[in-house]
Amino acid sequence: MTVGLVAALAGLALLDSTSIGTLFIPIWLMLTPGRLKLSRFAVYLGTITVFYFGVGVLIVLGATRLIGHLDSPVALWIQLVIGVFLFAISFRFDSKKKTNTGKWQNRINANGSAVALAGVAVLAGVVELATMLPYLGAIGMMSAADLRPAQIGLLLAGYCLVMIVPALVLLGARLALRSRVEPFLTRISTWFAEKGAGATGWILGIAGFLVARDAIARLFFL
Repeated sequence: MTVGLVAALAGLALLDSTSIGTLFIPIWLMLTPGRLKLSRFAVYLGTITVFYFGVGVLIVLGATRLIGHLDSPVALWIQLVIGVFLFAISFRFDSKKKTNTGKWQNRINANGSAVALAGVAVLAGVVELATMLPYLGAIGMMSAADLRPAQIGLLLAGYCLVMIVPALVLLGARLALRSRVEPFLTRISTWFAEKGAGATGWILGIAGFLVARDAIARLFFL
């Protein structure tokens, strides 16, 4: 496990933290009318964190079995292809296209129980499975790095925790400075509704660069 690998994974995790499930739904929870209930917030973030970790473990098990039948250079070339693919498809996201956020806000406001909110978290995670490409790139990097299972598990857990750090920081600010922070949260929510597609393109492009850079460094310079 190298410092470069950990830094690249942390960067990808921060990119993943800007998704609907890990940032914007928590923001909408903070903006829900009435008193902010920390228990609802904890249930939601805890559920989506565990969901992402569980999915990551399952994917790593499959990737490890696959890469175990390949030579290491072949695995790195696969990682390079994934990185180039992420970078290429980032240009397909239209920055002028609006994101449909109303259904998520309505679902949050309509479901007050902890069980229902946990269901919203799982649903958000399932919906994002098709777009969790930075996470898949990070898992590819872990699988190709010849790490022990315990190290991969630790990195996965750390990755999932980093993904929720921005939401926790905003929650702390919301609790400490409600009147000052709520307008800022509202602006973020509005911005995402208007620019969400373009932001997704940037996230995928940066993730593709990080994944491809790691593969190139280990193929040609290490």
